[in-house]
Amino acid sequence: MRIAILALEKLFDTGLTVMLDALALANAFSARQMGGTPHFDVSIVGMRKKVRSAHGLIVPVQAITADLKPDWVVVPALSTGTPEQLIPALSRPDVCQAKAQLLQWHHDGARIAASCIGTFLVAETGLLDDQEATTTWWLGPLFRQRYPNVRLDESRMLVPSDIGVTAGAAMGHLDLALWLIRRASPELAAVVSRYLLADIRSSQAPYIIPNHLAQADPLMQRFENWARDHLKAGFSLQEAASALATSPRTLQRRCQDVLGKSPLAYFQDLRVEHAQSLLHGSGLSLDAIAAEVGYVDGATLRTLLRQRLGRGVRDLRADLR
Repeated sequence: MRIAILALEKLFDTGLTVMLDALALANAFSARQMGGTPHFDVSIVGMRKKVRSAHGLIVPVQAITADLKPDWVVVPALSTGTPEQLIPALSRPDVCQAKAQLLQWHHDGARIAASCIGTFLVAETGLLDDQEATTTWWLGPLFRQRYPNVRLDESRMLVPSDIGVTAGAAMGHLDLALWLIRRASPELAAVVSRYLLADIRSSQAPYIIPNHLAQADPLMQRFENWARDHLKAGFSLQEAASALATSPRTLQRRCQDVLGKSPLAYFQDLRVEHAQSLLHGSGLSLDAIAAEVGYVDGATLRTLLRQRLGRGVRDLRADLR
């Protein structure tokens, strides 16, 4: 499998290095322990002759030539963690050149893989329009606003699509690397994941901090404040809209546009977050915690936690040990 990793100025150091380390480890195991040849022919390419990472390290890139025909192009994240940093970066000359190059590679048959903020660069090309995708969870509201034609689900860690695959935030680069290795050899991916003490995760949901998402919009911030004050009382769309001096329809629409979910679903997220904090920081029984977040009994809360986080109460409490 020929993989071209597209290195741009001020990229996220960890995203690049974890991808390179995982693929190098896969090649080493393939050649030495499994008696085969390396599965991956990896090139680091750049739009400039000289590329520096966000920490100022020189990235050894090669020029993009006509004979470079990758099967996969990987787009690591830029180190731009806020909308104020990211939006101007997407208009940089080298980023614009990279977008044109991605379109050319795609036209020539290459598949595109991106993680974290790298997904924004791919979305800029239009290749993700009408496709399912994920991205770094805390920039989900910006992604949804900027690319309304992409079917975004930032709760997922990995989302394959017709053009390739997108992955979630930061260490999602490792999940992406393991996903690519697994396409070549599930056995090889299992060995690499054991050595790296990592495995492909299906969800970003356990890591999402709900109030970080709400900060993207003033109405959502006010809704979050109202919701936190009413976790025990329960949710009423009409009461929430009235308290916020807006209509239920407007609240419903704004919540969907900014957060990609209904007001009730976001209310449930806040309940889960508060229940987690009580599981970690209090000696309350599960029934008592359920009452604190508005549920009749612990069984209902237990089911919700497993649905949302993919983990049971025992696993969540074990984190403290």
